[in-house]
Amino acid sequence: MVKYLVADIPVNENFGDKNMVVLTPEEVKERFGPLFSRRLLVMVDERAGLAEIIEECRHRGSIEWDVMNRIRAGGAVKKITVEGSTMTITAKIGTYEAHFGAADAEMGGQALEGVEVSGDEVITRWAGIAGAGVGVAACLPQAPGVLRTEYESEEDLRVGGARANRASIILPRYEKIAIGIDDTDTKEEGATWVLASKCAEACTIPGVEYLNMRLIQLNPKVPNKTTNCVGSALNFAVRPESVDDLCTFVRDFIQANSVSRDTGIAVYRGIELPFESSLKKEVKTEILTRDVCEREAARLGITYIDTCESKGRIGALGAVLWANEGIEAAGLYGEHL
Repeated sequence: MVKYLVADIPVNENFGDKNMVVLTPEEVKERFGPLFSRRLLVMVDERAGLAEIIEECRHRGSIEWDVMNRIRAGGAVKKITVEGSTMTITAKIGTYEAHFGAADAEMGGQALEGVEVSGDEVITRWAGIAGAGVGVAACLPQAPGVLRTEYESEEDLRVGGARANRASIILPRYEKIAIGIDDTDTKEEGATWVLASKCAEACTIPGVEYLNMRLIQLNPKVPNKTTNCVGSALNFAVRPESVDDLCTFVRDFIQANSVSRDTGIAVYRGIELPFESSLKKEVKTEILTRDVCEREAARLGITYIDTCESKGRIGALGAVLWANEGIEAAGLYGEHL
């Protein structure tokens, strides 16, 4: 069992003993009253040993404080990004030492100590002290998406003041699916980002959670294009049994409503690509061929699901390569805020 780096805070390692308390989100809400978490969702990629946790709060300030403290604490956290009042954590699967205690230069007042895959569920292990203890013991456990929360004992349900609290929050297991789409329009009609957005909103498949859509600026100097040369990426959290249904739905919807015969649709199943790709830059700066892109897609584990087998596959691959790279995806290569 990993020992935690905690300043003067005893750790009970006897999870599963008779003192454990298990509460549903509704029971947590009854005990503490409604709090501020709007969403908690976890995707896992066991091949890469990674999890991605999306947490949305009503208030931006609490998200920002939690982010800085979780990064300082370390533990299972690999990196975190923030958009408004939502954070996205890339975490390592497993249990790790966390520099956790009263916040200072060396320690964070809140920590993600571990992520464990257990069949169809994912166990996320959290620690917090003082106000941050309220967050992990009372706020996060009532977020939409949570199945139940396990507490080592009733002591972890005494929140606030100078107390430290731990909670294991159990959620359904999701995977991450990125879908790149390009060449659905012509010079006369259509817009790929509009069709991609309509596709996402039309998807009501059980076990599929739409995350976001991104516009990916491709090389505007290519000769064979409509006008702006922009692809689109759709990101989803998907229960494993619904992956095939999602891919079929997106392919059929996009191809049925495309006004181009060159539509390309590419899919990646995972949190991070397994290798770096020179095409990530080149799709924004060079003129690429379909053959080159298809070979690179195969190397990276990206699958084409369209039936057109045409030039749209170039932009579809580019959209997948940039699907989770933030606002820079929308710019020319090298542009930053």
